[in-house]
Amino acid sequence: MSYLCKDTLKTIKKNTIETRIDKELDLLNQLSYPFIDRRVSDRRVSDRRKANLKKITILIPCYNEEKGIGKVIDDVPCEKLAHLGYQTEIIVINNNSTDNTIKIAYEKGYKVVSEKKQGKGNAIRAGFKSVSNDTDYVVMLDGDNTYKAKEIPRFIEPLENDFCDIIVGSRLEGKLNGDSLSFSHRVANWFFTFLTRRLYLVNTTDICTGYFAWKKEVIDELAPHIKSDGFGIEAEMITKMARLGFKIFSVPITYDKREGNSKLSPYLDGLKIIWILLKNITWRPKGKVNKTFNLSWRFKNYPDTIKKHNLDLET
Repeated sequence: MSYLCKDTLKTIKKNTIETRIDKELDLLNQLSYPFIDRRVSDRRVSDRRKANLKKITILIPCYNEEKGIGKVIDDVPCEKLAHLGYQTEIIVINNNSTDNTIKIAYEKGYKVVSEKKQGKGNAIRAGFKSVSNDTDYVVMLDGDNTYKAKEIPRFIEPLENDFCDIIVGSRLEGKLNGDSLSFSHRVANWFFTFLTRRLYLVNTTDICTGYFAWKKEVIDELAPHIKSDGFGIEAEMITKMARLGFKIFSVPITYDKREGNSKLSPYLDGLKIIWILLKNITWRPKGKVNKTFNLSWRFKNYPDTIKKHNLDLET
C-alpha cells in the first residue's frame, strides 16, 4: 500500500498523461514549420522533474493528539512540494494514545507506527527506524498543531542547496501567536539556548523546539546515539549533532497555542535539559573524528604547520 500524499500521486499521474501528450506534440512538430512550442517545453520540464523526484518523509510523534493531528496532516503542502519536485510520505508515530488519534490518521490514509515504550524520545527513535532508504530528507513536527506544516518548504530549501545538514525551527525568532509560549518558558528557552551556543558552538536559537528537518544521512548517523526517553530528546539531538560535526542552522517559524492538554513537566524537564547539556560536553562518538574540536581538522590544509608542531593527527 502506498502512503504517499494524495496530491503527490495526483501530480505524478498528471505528469504521466503529459508524457503521452508530449509524444503527440513531437509528431506534430515534425510535420509543421519550425517554431518554439512552449507547451512542449513546459511539459518536458514537468516530465524531467517527475523522473528526478526526491522524497521527503514527515514524522509526526503523537500521544493523545486527536484535536490536532487531523489539522497537521491536512496542512502538509503535498501538492506544492510535488510541484517543487518532491514526493511526500507521512508517518504518524503513535505512543500509546487512548483517544482517536490513530483512527483519524488511518481515515486520512497515512501510515501509523506504534511505539509501546512511553516517552517522546522512544516515539522519535521508532520514527527514525521507519524512514525508508529511498528518503532524501526527513522532517519532524509535533501532532498538536502548534507548528505549521505548510512551512515545510522553507526547511527543505537550505538542505537542498547544501547550505547546511540540519534545519531547526526557531520559535524565539519567529511569530508567537497569542499566549502560545509563556514568558517563563521563553526565559528558560533563552537560557538553554545561550548555554548550547556557548558550550557547543551551535548556530541555533531554539533548542527546545519540536520542528526539525534533516538530510537522511544525518538520521542514519545520529539515530544509534540517541538515548533519551522523554522531552530531553531535542537537547540531546542538537548537542550530539554538534559533536558529530554537522552544520546546524535555524529558520523562524510560526508557533500557535497547542490543541489539547500539554504533557510537559516544566521543572523536571528543565532539569533534564540542563543535565543533558552538561553531560554531553565530553561526549564523543566512538571511532569518529569530530570536525569542530579536532586539531587535525583545523590544520588539515596546513601540513607544514602540523609537521612543525608535531601534532598527532589521531587525537
